[in-house]
Amino acid sequence: MSEHNQDRDKVMGALGGKKGLIDSGLPAVVFLVAFNLKDNLKSALTYAVILSALLAIIRLARRDSIQHAVSGLLGVLLCAYFANKSGNATDFYIPKLLTNLAYGSAYLIGNLVGWPLLGLVLGPLLGENFTWRKDPERKKIYVKASWIWVAMFFARIAVQYPIYRSGNVNLLGSVNLAMGYPLFFAAAYLSWLVIKTAPPVHKNED
Repeated sequence: MSEHNQDRDKVMGALGGKKGLIDSGLPAVVFLVAFNLKDNLKSALTYAVILSALLAIIRLARRDSIQHAVSGLLGVLLCAYFANKSGNATDFYIPKLLTNLAYGSAYLIGNLVGWPLLGLVLGPLLGENFTWRKDPERKKIYVKASWIWVAMFFARIAVQYPIYRSGNVNLLGSVNLAMGYPLFFAAAYLSWLVIKTAPPVHKNED
């Protein structure tokens, strides 16, 4: 595999990868389907939590990294807590909205203060650590790519929060899914297209 492709795989993997998306997204699909079929919030929450736990166990049994499965399980448990406490199915999506707000704000602040988050995450993986901060062109590229994520996270909030306020759980769940996998893959791929135009990485020999 060429170094170019290796770097691409590192970028995509660091941003979540397919396994991470499955572990975090599939339980939400099960929740929405089960809620529609049974019209029972507690049953739908139970199915989502069980599936998330099973995914974590499968990762452990296969000796895969369970980072995304564990974070997915914790996320589903938090979503289930909010929905179960209020008895409102739409509250299952509160943590997701808050997560988008937190990540969007972090990417925004990172860009504004000159420490783009993609540079902090990818620099060490690409072998340059934080030397990109001394390279105006590479720093500019990381800032540019990070704006893609700012736009994605805040676009999710702008679209989904009004739906949440309306109380339409089916529409909210469907839009949440539509703005999940597709937007994530698009943002990750666009980030790679931007980053690969940067000058070559100066490997940190320290």
